[in-house]
Amino acid sequence: MTARDEPRSGEAPWWRDAVIYQIYVRSFADSGTRGVDGVGDLPGITSRLPYLRDLGVDAVWITPFYTSPQHDHGYDVADYRDIDPLFGTLADADTLVATAHDLDLRVIVDLVPNHTSDEHAWFRAALAAGPGSPERARYLFRDGRGPADAPGSEPPNNWQSVFGGPAWTRVADGQWYLHLFDTTQPDLDWRNPEVGDMFADVLRFWLDRDVDGFRVDVAHGLYKEASLRDQVLDEDPATSEPKESMVARTLRDEPMWDQPEVHDVYRRWHEVLASYPGERMNVAEAWTQTPASMAKFVRPDEMSQAFNFSWLLADWSAQAFADVVTGTFEALADVGASPTWVLSNHDVIRHTTRYGGGPAGLARARAATLTMLALPGSSYLYQGEELGLEQVDVAPEDRQDPSWLRHRGATGEVGRDGCRVPIPWSGTSAPYGFGPGEGQPWIPQPADWASLTAQAQTGDDGSTLEFYRRGLAARRGLPATTAESVRVDVDGDLLTITRAGLRVLLNCGESALPLPPGDVVVASGPVDGELPACTAVWLTGQ
Repeated sequence: MTARDEPRSGEAPWWRDAVIYQIYVRSFADSGTRGVDGVGDLPGITSRLPYLRDLGVDAVWITPFYTSPQHDHGYDVADYRDIDPLFGTLADADTLVATAHDLDLRVIVDLVPNHTSDEHAWFRAALAAGPGSPERARYLFRDGRGPADAPGSEPPNNWQSVFGGPAWTRVADGQWYLHLFDTTQPDLDWRNPEVGDMFADVLRFWLDRDVDGFRVDVAHGLYKEASLRDQVLDEDPATSEPKESMVARTLRDEPMWDQPEVHDVYRRWHEVLASYPGERMNVAEAWTQTPASMAKFVRPDEMSQAFNFSWLLADWSAQAFADVVTGTFEALADVGASPTWVLSNHDVIRHTTRYGGGPAGLARARAATLTMLALPGSSYLYQGEELGLEQVDVAPEDRQDPSWLRHRGATGEVGRDGCRVPIPWSGTSAPYGFGPGEGQPWIPQPADWASLTAQAQTGDDGSTLEFYRRGLAARRGLPATTAESVRVDVDGDLLTITRAGLRVLLNCGESALPLPPGDVVVASGPVDGELPACTAVWLTGQ
């Protein structure tokens, strides 16, 4: 048992108050060990782990690196127990985990249990075996509907894919298979016990390789209503929207999401994680319709945490942010779970752009981040936000997101490529130290990123990178506290959060406000006797 695995008597598990940094593997760092391809890889991540240690985070969450045809950039998994050659080898993964642990960083890997790739051995066997076979029973194959003169010619129900269009695709023998995402991502039938057994083994495979936890993709999926009935819609059923729109929408009837049986899966997984030494964890990506339904995922015998997307969806407003904080605490109170806080990730517009872009958007983003970091619970950061990166307007010919490729602008959405552009490390032109060679990586980088590289910002006290380093260092000095001891107040455009002798002030207005007495611990921008617009500060004393 290593020091990392030793139980800490009287202390909360590490993940309850951690800062976790999301790495989008394709866009973090390219080692060049597999040639010059402009795609990030596992050795590239390993080489940059000291940067993350020095940034001040506690753990990294790495998006899928498994064997995959990459139709959804790794979220279409063909083999859950191996590494795609695009990213490296199992030996590279072992080196990454060991190096992270040597640097006192935990490693969380992404798990995709709702669907596999259509190139997974199970799905290939299902196609070959035909209707009614045990192989097909691992997925949701069904006969279609249709008029008397064309029976089976229409999908089994009216469900729509998150990526747009019907959620069913017909195969050569006439049956249809369900895919709530891309056509290359067939949904598994979790009512088949083989599926649950396979994923329990996958958990053990990676736990045996010493990972610290799992981020669970589409955790509210897995089970569908057994009848696979039509969805009752309150809108035009022909409407198709990509994931960015779907996540913010609430439907009254969702027979494909958040079914009660899904909680049995996570109770089983809880037992698997508990059988390993140390403090292994899992965090759910679960989009549910109410705070109460979300809280079910983090009951003591299920998931460790669930992503809280409320702040990510909130308007720039003191009252809106206060509602997010108090609403989160209230939702989790009955189950005793720790909150999570998220402002950006690989599926949504970067929060600097969401808050208006430019200097004003960056000021707001820094202020929101500093406020978030003061709260009890875990903060999840997305790679590049510490550099102040904005959403990139990726040219149509360079877009690779399947949500874009399925509709190609028919809905007005441009997909998620703009938040996935490889991040800049050094230099004055692309690829900005992202990888070897000249020219652009897999998604082109803007020509004006030279001042945003990690190298350019290091040592510049006014830079966003040094601000993040100060904020994370200050967070480490905060005493442990609980939601019950946090007070949230709103006075016009001023949000005040008080915890254990610390006052956090966020000015969401357009004008400066008087700065109350106290010692400044850290601020998101200059403060001198007043709190400027779009600025946050931590104060102690008085």
